Amino acid sequence: MMERLFGFVPVVALGISLGLGLPPGALAQTPGGNFELELNTATDVPGACRLTFVATNGTGVALTATSYEVAVFGEAGVFSTIVVLEFGELPLNKTRVVQFDIPEQSCANLSRILINGQDQCTSASGDSDLCMTALSASSRIPRIPLGL
Repeated sequence: MMERLFGFVPVVALGISLGLGLPPGALAQTPGGNFELELNTATDVPGACRLTFVATNGTGVALTATSYEVAVFGEAGVFSTIVVLEFGELPLNKTRVVQFDIPEQSCANLSRILINGQDQCTSASGDSDLCMTALSASSRIPRIPLGL
């Protein structure tokens, strides 16, 4: 069974966009930009590896729920576990820093994180594949690439 990890937000960056009214079917329209997801840091904490992500919603659509299924690989590229990372609400033109603890993992042993797909991507207009079609994934940690 997959473990669901809910992010906690220790830092919130940039401005907040409120009151976005979307017409029906807005999620089916071409987005205005990318959904950028960056693996920023990896820090060992007791019993886990804490991953810090920077998520920027530049899609043109305010997201009310966002989560990704990711595969975590350990030493020598060997598959370790699959988890769902819950980013929650990501308003339009908002950058948010979110952290997740990957249990029973040492950051030094992580070799790669693969985004298998979106688990949830919802706006006021409903569900969409926007969180994958507009996704741009990167990592600031050379030894732990974040890829699609």
